[in-house]
Amino acid sequence: MKKTTLIVLVLIALSFAASIYYYSQMPDKIASHWNAAGEVDGYMSSFWGLFMFPIIAIGLFLLFHFLPRFDKRINDFRKYYDWFAPLIVAFLIYIHLLIIFTNRGYAFNMTLALIPAFAAMFFGIGAVLGKTKRNLFVGIRTPWTLGSDVVWDKTHQLGGKMFKAAGVVTLFGLFNQEYAFWLLIAPVLLATFYTLIYSYVEYRKQIK
Repeated sequence: MKKTTLIVLVLIALSFAASIYYYSQMPDKIASHWNAAGEVDGYMSSFWGLFMFPIIAIGLFLLFHFLPRFDKRINDFRKYYDWFAPLIVAFLIYIHLLIIFTNRGYAFNMTLALIPAFAAMFFGIGAVLGKTKRNLFVGIRTPWTLGSDVVWDKTHQLGGKMFKAAGVVTLFGLFNQEYAFWLLIAPVLLATFYTLIYSYVEYRKQIK
């Protein structure tokens, strides 16, 4: 069994164990959503509040596990691709644990607690993104990256750096909560739109 697969399975097992343990200690409705200010603005049943993220984690694990069967080119960067599942699943389980702790009465600012998780996820995505090779499912898939290996490689090398930078910028929200939401959203939107435009420009250069 691969190390990455083992990490994912352990994380999912621990999340289910925590959900089962705390299920009888939760009220019928539990806080499950917070606004940008860190205030609760959504509730759901205790069952879905405790088991939704572990179930989603299973679905994502299966998705990442079977995708290479539909596009063999993923195997060209498989050792990097295999880290997508642990990265995303760890992010989900972290949020899952925050939901449990806050509903158990532990006092903390949800927005500030989420910032390191988002920063780590963005940085991790950037690290993997820069190593991806052209395929149908993973990466910055535009008509221009899918049409050229050169455009794909250049766009993903740039995108990887920008997502890493977005992760670093996100951390500044820990020191300025007033702008924490924008420090989280703006860099990712910038990276997304800039790489999209960049892929088009590079493709036009290739045509010329």
